[in-house]
Amino acid sequence: MDKLYQYWLLARFDKPIGILILLWPTLWALWIAGNGHPDTLVLTVFCLGVVLMRAAGCVINDYADRDFDPHVARTQQRPIAAGKVKPKEALMVFAVLCLTAFGLVLLMNWFTIALSFAGAFLAASYPFMKRFTHLPQAYLGMAFGFAVPMAFAAQTNSIPLVAWLLYLAVLLWALVYDTMYAMVDIEDDLKIGVKSTAILFGNRVREITASLQLVILGLLMVVGVLQQLGWPYYVGLFAAAGFSVYQQVLIFNYDKPKCFKAFLNNNWFGLTVFLGLVAGYW
Repeated sequence: MDKLYQYWLLARFDKPIGILILLWPTLWALWIAGNGHPDTLVLTVFCLGVVLMRAAGCVINDYADRDFDPHVARTQQRPIAAGKVKPKEALMVFAVLCLTAFGLVLLMNWFTIALSFAGAFLAASYPFMKRFTHLPQAYLGMAFGFAVPMAFAAQTNSIPLVAWLLYLAVLLWALVYDTMYAMVDIEDDLKIGVKSTAILFGNRVREITASLQLVILGLLMVVGVLQQLGWPYYVGLFAAAGFSVYQQVLIFNYDKPKCFKAFLNNNWFGLTVFLGLVAGYW
């Protein structure tokens, strides 16, 4: 039973924040693609897929970082780093999660199935990007956001312009919140040679993330106009803008606990946009 518990921790099922942050843009896409009434089967498959693929992403991330995590204070007790799960076991867990998710995708149309291979590649390769580029957070956005075109493909068998605008918004959103997350580890990352946007942006991290948040909100407004959404949607965006301001306040002094709190606060950003979207379709 202890081994199963370690697998549970390895997949981060004890920390649902990652599931929620991945779930919100998936729900945005499903609601827009379904004009406020997503197909029940598609909704179920994508919600379960989010849980499984986020878990798979965490597992392959810890496998990729198995030589780094023991040297980072925040990650020293992760199952592989602590020696409680062997790397080979992690690969087996990763394979089981991916195959289960793929089994769900097989319930969708062929367009969605084809796209799933690109999504799986992005998710599996993301953890290795921090070795080669200072923009792994942008790559994470590409991986996390890929649920958007897949949702449109599953719901409408097409990927219209509004889907790509939403995808770009989600990509930039992930870049922002994962930069806030990376700010917590910046000292350890510099010591071990891991790259991140937090390091790349340096002393201008606040100005850059704030500018990106404005772009994200602008893109979401354009999506609302294109979809002719009602005023509640824009109330949701206004609330999301308030959370963005709050996050900037939290990271202002580069305080690590507050930077992590800013990252967590993005759950409320995603929720308010979703609630506004649902109400907008009413």
